[in-house]
Amino acid sequence: MESHGPQLPEEDNLHEHFTFTVDKGQAPLRIDKYLLNYIENITRSKIQNAAKNDGILVNDVPVKSNYKVRPNDTIRVLFAHPTYEALLVGEDMPLDIIFEDDYLLVVNKPAGMVVHPGHGNYSGTLINGLIYRFDSLPNNSSDRPGLVHRIDKDTSGLLVVAKTEQAMAHLSLQFAEKTSEREYVALVWGNVEADEGTIEGNIGRHPKNRLQNTVFLDDEAEKGKPAVTHYKVLERLGYVTLVSCKLETGRTHQIRVHMKHIGHTLFNDERYGGNVILKGTTFTKYKQFVDNCFKVLPRQALHAKTLGFVHPKTGAFMRFETPVPEDIVLCIEKWRNYSKHLG
Repeated sequence: MESHGPQLPEEDNLHEHFTFTVDKGQAPLRIDKYLLNYIENITRSKIQNAAKNDGILVNDVPVKSNYKVRPNDTIRVLFAHPTYEALLVGEDMPLDIIFEDDYLLVVNKPAGMVVHPGHGNYSGTLINGLIYRFDSLPNNSSDRPGLVHRIDKDTSGLLVVAKTEQAMAHLSLQFAEKTSEREYVALVWGNVEADEGTIEGNIGRHPKNRLQNTVFLDDEAEKGKPAVTHYKVLERLGYVTLVSCKLETGRTHQIRVHMKHIGHTLFNDERYGGNVILKGTTFTKYKQFVDNCFKVLPRQALHAKTLGFVHPKTGAFMRFETPVPEDIVLCIEKWRNYSKHLG
């Protein structure tokens, strides 16, 4: 009697949304819990439904939601609906393009704008605006048109977008090889003691809070990817410090995670706990002052101020700067005035 291998699901009806390779250091963990840590804004019931429909495959074999992941497993997640990238629709929206030629453009992204579609953000993203304006942007390795790098929704500042395949390959390599220049301005809690320093620590998904990343050191380093941030104090403002951060690598939430790691969480960074008073006095007046600062700056105090790279066609080094936006400026001014009275 001939034997048949495991039956693969009828993938014609399903669309692949995610692929993961499990880290070498991963302890056994139910696959529904594992995927909760890696897919933003997803619910456990959606994962469990996908498993019931044979939409979760490990090494190309469908598994149930109680399957325990193992190191080096290849996980594919399929849903009945097409990916957001496949459904991308151009939208007419204002974009602050500060430079453009036939090969690339540099955009100054406002805080609050999502860079690309994903769970919970299907429209109004930077990519929706880009594909409305430009017909044939090249796809990056994640099928995202034009994107060479990204910044978080509530971070403002500069992004370079590729307009040709050659520009995409050339620019992506500069980011991978750490030759691009990226400087951010951040307001952080506490007095940063050293005038300048370097933070090194592998960054990976937080094991207990799936929306955060964290630093893994020593024995656990393999759970994260190498990350290096160089910081310099620009101004000390009492219970907060204005710093410049230069990225050597570009991990998700890198500055937010690294500054928290050294005890200086970004001001009003809700995801990382910076939206409460972390330094200062217990006076009611002080609490009111900080609340007013949060109202003026209703997001994390992080701005991608400088972006530098070699032009993929001309070979010339180009550097762009954008002013710190008004919400951060107003917050800094409030702290400046307050710190004068601290003596």
